[in-house]
Amino acid sequence: MKSLLLLSLGASATLASTRPNIVLVMTDDQGWGETSYNGHPVLKTPNLDAMAANGLRFDRFYAAPNCSPARASILTGRSNDRTTVLNHGHALRRQEKTLPAALKQAGYATAHFGKWHINGFSGPGAPILANDTHHPGIFGFDEWYSVTNFFDRDPLMSRNGKFEEVNGDSSEIIVDEALKFIERKSKEQAPFFTVIWYGSPHDPFIASKEDKAPFKDLSPASQDHYGELVAMDRSIGTLREGLRKLDLHKNTIVWFNSDNGGLNRIKPGTVGNLRGFKNSVFEGGLRVPCVIEWPSGIPKARRTSTPSGIVDIFPTIADILGLPKNALLTPIDGLSLFPLFQKETGPRKQPLFFRHTGRTAVIDNNFKLLNDKKGGENFQLYDLSKDQTESTNLIDKNPKVAADLRAKLKTWNASVDKSLAGGDLPAGVKADPVKARSWTTSPEYAPYLEGWKDRPEFKPYFNRKRKSRKPAK
Repeated sequence: MKSLLLLSLGASATLASTRPNIVLVMTDDQGWGETSYNGHPVLKTPNLDAMAANGLRFDRFYAAPNCSPARASILTGRSNDRTTVLNHGHALRRQEKTLPAALKQAGYATAHFGKWHINGFSGPGAPILANDTHHPGIFGFDEWYSVTNFFDRDPLMSRNGKFEEVNGDSSEIIVDEALKFIERKSKEQAPFFTVIWYGSPHDPFIASKEDKAPFKDLSPASQDHYGELVAMDRSIGTLREGLRKLDLHKNTIVWFNSDNGGLNRIKPGTVGNLRGFKNSVFEGGLRVPCVIEWPSGIPKARRTSTPSGIVDIFPTIADILGLPKNALLTPIDGLSLFPLFQKETGPRKQPLFFRHTGRTAVIDNNFKLLNDKKGGENFQLYDLSKDQTESTNLIDKNPKVAADLRAKLKTWNASVDKSLAGGDLPAGVKADPVKARSWTTSPEYAPYLEGWKDRPEFKPYFNRKRKSRKPAK
């Protein structure tokens, strides 16, 4: 049966001896400017720098305005609104076709480590329940060591639904767990798909004294924020060294990126010289650091300015492995970057579209059209080849370009509305969207609240909830 499956994939690259292992790594709220290879004035990221010096570095890689939408797009290759993930805390529709499910069908061992945040719960990261209707296993992960949202030092994790207390930095904890999984699968000679989704540097910012020591002249919040990134970068080094010790590094794709733009209250700044921050459709809200390291497939290190994004991850991996076309639910919004691994491929053949809480943007190579007004129109046009800071609005000077992009955006919006309504699903299949809700008020978590209310990572959230309640009349 296994040989028949491999033949069905239609490419010699899918043979068990040559199929690459795949590790997707994503930070939480790391801005485009928060690497030393991008010139940050105080933060040092030697391990990300080493990846960039050894792989393909993207200068224009785009994610999403915030976290849950980014995760939905990575797993599906589709805009987040198509998948019912309209904002943070929304659940991914179970009828979507996902990357881990496709790779599992292709014979890969699959595992998720860290932040999940597409199961419909808001609030800080709580351990995922075994009977959660949207846990990682539902979407194709054989194993998971996960929490609902962001998490920090000494977290409470869920191993396939079983809660575990853990001590240490959250980034190092999940990388250690991922390497244990990778080592087990390498001994079994099984190709693996490993997802590592950090909780850093999302607030609340909690770093060790050693990691925040280099930033003693900054504000307390900035010290801890950058201290979290120091620990995260160190865990990248642990991951790379672990793959080398297992002699897996040459044929393992390690794809690193952030989930959205940086935060606006951290100094020095998080987005370089870009405009806007997380939750916006300006460059600072969408453009993120990204590096792909794969010595067997990217033999020569280089950097590219080709606009690319998280919607391209699933199509790229599907192309590398020769997965059948029906592995993805259409329409998809990404395209394969596999040809770009070898050489520059010229202008991007389809635009990148973004839609979030009533705001939209379309990037068509050098030009970007955006509307940043919720429930209204405030269209702006920028030439990113000359103005990456989005300071000169060309909407009146280039009416033809603006009209063309508005037409493309209108067509795409209609397509997304159709997808959101379930128009892409097979006849008779109904979607099951789940509204975002806080786990602190949901009946599923009620038995745990008393024991958790004083935990350091949950206590500030519970306190805010109490203060926000209006007194009874």
